[in-house]
Amino acid sequence: MKNKQKDIVAKLTDKELLLNVYLSQLILLIISLVLSWLLFSNVFTPLQFYNFMDGQILTVGVSAACIVVLIDLILMKQLPPRFYDDGGINERLFTDRGVFHIFLMCICIAFTEELLFRGVIQSYFGLIVASIIFALVHYRYLFNWFLFVNIVLLSFFIGVIYEWTDNLAVTTVMHFLIDFSLGLFIYYKNKR
Repeated sequence: MKNKQKDIVAKLTDKELLLNVYLSQLILLIISLVLSWLLFSNVFTPLQFYNFMDGQILTVGVSAACIVVLIDLILMKQLPPRFYDDGGINERLFTDRGVFHIFLMCICIAFTEELLFRGVIQSYFGLIVASIIFALVHYRYLFNWFLFVNIVLLSFFIGVIYEWTDNLAVTTVMHFLIDFSLGLFIYYKNKR
């Protein structure tokens, strides 16, 4: 199955790959809105979980993101490349984008995923359900045991941070910094 995914990714043009990324984020946003309306009776309820004036964004969110990125970079150096093989999607996504495009893509992903998984699903169904669904939505990681364990642990960690801070701004900034840092790492590694 992993090789089939790799073949599909190889056949996609850059335009098609980006379209898939942004379309999937639009679908997650629509799911967030629909679930918000059904579960909270107000589409905008999860947006109330954002507080951008909270100092925990820096003390908790940025610190936690730095720890996750540092651990990931150390593991990338120490482990064989096959442990981080996601079928080539991350390489394709980040290698030929400019820094500004990577920035925008990571903001879009962090916002929509945190709104759905933490703001809606975790707020209503709890940490375990949100973390499992988050891991399953990252489909490409299901075929690599290391990446799957990594995404499950990361999802639980982000979920615990949300439980602790009760602020989606903290987890959104954290998620963004993790994706953006690792995206820049891939971008600059392949530019050499």
